[in-house]
Amino acid sequence: MSALPRVTVYPPDDEGGRLVCIDGTAVGRAYGLWDMIVFLQRAGLEQGLEDEDNIAASDQIEWIGGGPNVWEP
Repeated sequence: MSALPRVTVYPPDDEGGRLVCIDGTAVGRAYGLWDMIVFLQRAGLEQGLEDEDNIAASDQIEWIGGGPNVWEP
C-alpha cells in the first residue's frame, strides 16, 4: 500500500494567499478552503477531503504558519 500524498499549506502572503504543494510540487495559491477543495480534486485527492470540515481536520495536510482558518498575513 502506498503512502498518501503529503499536502503542505504555507503561511499567508501579503494578499492572503497560501501556497499549496502536493508532494513538494506547487499546485497553486489558495485564498480559502474552497480553493483547497479545487486543488485536491484536480490532484485526484478528494476522497475523504471533499468538504471544508474534512480538509480542516485531515492529518494529510500540514498547515504552516497558521491552521485552516488563517488566511490573512
